[in-house]
Amino acid sequence: MTDKIVDITLHIDEETTPEDRDKFCDTLLDMPGVMSASCRDKHHHLMVIEYDPDMINPKEFVSAAQHRGLHSELIGML
Repeated sequence: MTDKIVDITLHIDEETTPEDRDKFCDTLLDMPGVMSASCRDKHHHLMVIEYDPDMINPKEFVSAAQHRGLHSELIGML
């Protein structure tokens, strides 16, 4: 593992419940290289993900959302 940790924001298009968001956070946290994933109560459609870019491509976060039936876009530099 490297010392590189970056973050990116994932915009989720659908309205989700707190339980749905928690399950999706758990899915992301199970991915190699993901250090944290969180949503703010006020902006629950935005998820901030901290990860090691040497271990995972952030496009995999969009794929993980698609597997859960969610539409999403990455916000930030790739």
